[in-house]
Amino acid sequence: MKQKNYLVIGGTGGIGQAIVKELLQRIANEQSDGKVYVTYHKSQPDFAADNLYWISMDVSDEGSIEQAIADIKQHTTHIDWVINCVGLLHTTSNQPEKALRQLETGFFLQSMQINALAGLLIAKHIKPLLAKAERSTDKPAIFATISARVGSISDNQLGGWYSYRMSKAALNMGMKNLSIEWSRSLKDVCVVVMQPGTVDTQLSSPFQGNVADEKLFSPAYSAERLLEVLDSMSAAQSGSFVDWAGESIPW
Repeated sequence: MKQKNYLVIGGTGGIGQAIVKELLQRIANEQSDGKVYVTYHKSQPDFAADNLYWISMDVSDEGSIEQAIADIKQHTTHIDWVINCVGLLHTTSNQPEKALRQLETGFFLQSMQINALAGLLIAKHIKPLLAKAERSTDKPAIFATISARVGSISDNQLGGWYSYRMSKAALNMGMKNLSIEWSRSLKDVCVVVMQPGTVDTQLSSPFQGNVADEKLFSPAYSAERLLEVLDSMSAAQSGSFVDWAGESIPW
């Protein structure tokens, strides 16, 4: 059996970092030779482990994505799980829009690029490494992307947050499309979009005021739950939109 290798996109954020730590713990518990490849954008974190490899990647630049995956190919012939944790909700100059009058073209396009397009470009270039993963119908290779419940059109009761909602809905459609294409050309791969719950991170910190304490998850708790869900996924579930508990979310 091949060693299990993981790729986490965006390992410097709250959820991404927690997922990396959980994966490293799994590898240690299994006493395997598995590797965790993790991307960072601007500066490499001061965090090291024997089976941890930091890779520079700017998800808004396809050339950077392609180069990062070329770097990974220097170390391994296969990746078994890809988990994309990168997301954009707000910047130092832009908050989520409460009304149409706040919509700005630059921020809208940036949201689409980071939240919707990046995952497809990663899939485009990582496919050869996923193709060489050891996989079966019951234990598929995984291509998972962190999405958000606010990307659900039928669940939208409040409005607002135009850029974030629309970019996450676009992400969901892109991953659904990908799951259909790969079901024909890349067997036994599960493409899934996941809602991690409301997690106590920098991304959500300005918007936690109305969140009940028991519904605000620590990054470690969310990461553990998400990985448990991925463990249980089959190839037949490719194209799913699920939450941290494995429950289906309406599109």
